Amino acid sequence: MNSLQQKFIKEVQPALMKEFGYDNIMEAPLINSVSINMGLSQGIGNKEFIKDVQNDLRLIAGQSLVITKAKKSIAGFKTRAGQEIGMKVTLRGGKMWDFVYRLIGASLPRIKDFQGLEVKSFDKNGNFSIGIKEHLIFPEISTDDLRTTFGFQININTDVKSREEGIQMLRLLGFPIKKD
Repeated sequence: MNSLQQKFIKEVQPALMKEFGYDNIMEAPLINSVSINMGLSQGIGNKEFIKDVQNDLRLIAGQSLVITKAKKSIAGFKTRAGQEIGMKVTLRGGKMWDFVYRLIGASLPRIKDFQGLEVKSFDKNGNFSIGIKEHLIFPEISTDDLRTTFGFQININTDVKSREEGIQMLRLLGFPIKKD
């Protein structure tokens, strides 16, 4: 169990129970999963780009990912059925906590001119989405043999009952979320 997960159990959950009036620890909200998604629009047909992106995302996530393929051809997007168009990975349990710990502690502070995360990135159910413009902010990525840069999305799925609970839970956890 990493230190962020311990902080969540010992500090964040009791604070949320007190603030939102939960009687039982089983009512307290949790982070269910973290999913990382990326579209391959710039690399369609370029096998080397796809392989580089796959290796870098595997390093960032700490586990294997799934390559998504187009279900049908769409001429306007220049895609064909069966063509590789994206990548995704869902993290749960220990790997999820390790990723969130590295995201908060090492990656977000490395963003140039970082002012904090926007409150508008929360949906009405308390789930949080972050867009990463360059994958270089993650310390796992070495810039020595780098051939390409790319961005991706991170979605943090929670089981909170409202948007305000989600914002408060991630603030207590240490996410640098801007004040309203």
